Amino acid sequence: MGRLTGKVAFITGAARGQGRAEAIRLAAEGADIIAVDLLDTPSPYVSYSPATQADLDETAKLVQEQGRRIVARKADVRRLDELQAAVTEGVAQLGRLDIVVANAGIVNYGRTWELTEEQWDDVIDINLTGVWKTVKATVPTLIEQGEGGSIIITSSVAGLKGLPFLAHYASSKHGVVGLARVLANELGEHDIRVNTIHPHGVRTGMNDGALNGLLDEAPNLGPLYMPALPYEAVDPEDIAAMVAFLASDEGKYITGSQLRVDLGAINR
Repeated sequence: MGRLTGKVAFITGAARGQGRAEAIRLAAEGADIIAVDLLDTPSPYVSYSPATQADLDETAKLVQEQGRRIVARKADVRRLDELQAAVTEGVAQLGRLDIVVANAGIVNYGRTWELTEEQWDDVIDINLTGVWKTVKATVPTLIEQGEGGSIIITSSVAGLKGLPFLAHYASSKHGVVGLARVLANELGEHDIRVNTIHPHGVRTGMNDGALNGLLDEAPNLGPLYMPALPYEAVDPEDIAAMVAFLASDEGKYITGSQLRVDLGAINR
């Protein structure tokens, strides 16, 4: 019996990368999954390709191979109605909701004063407002059930440190820390825990090389990105392991915290 047997988890950005790894790990721990992602919608501000229906289908297949059920749907975290519809359908099919993993996000790079308004808005809308809408779509169900729960929000090293060329991203990731701290206080009486996870670089294919070019032009800023441990990045499965811990009873006394999986980068 896994640590999450009988639980149901809602995961955003679940079609690939970190979200897929989280879906597989939570399923391996016994949870059924409600998985959503924005599919086939390229952003003009990022060069990596968008997730596809085939990606989400693969996530569903891998979850089912763990012997668990999954409801996988297209949904944009900027659209509250789409998130609410996915939650409603998922709970109707799977019976409940216990875990919320607000993982969806995008990243791009630029000097603060050179970012366009649209570029700024795109990152804030997905990475910060999208997390709030995810919470708004899921918390009422958690409260109504009256059995507690765990909300895990993906932040970043950039949510604790002023990393250059990431003003919009860092603002969004600092923002979700504030949101999580408030929620931890508001939801404590319902035994709903809220925490943020702060990875260093994760091998998900989101780094398009633009950051390296900017750092080549400003080499004095490069050390701000250096970890203490002798690794360049972590794997999505490493973050999924931390999500499983916070979702399980092993993390039942942890709330309002910032869990760093940062290779020691914050200490530099």
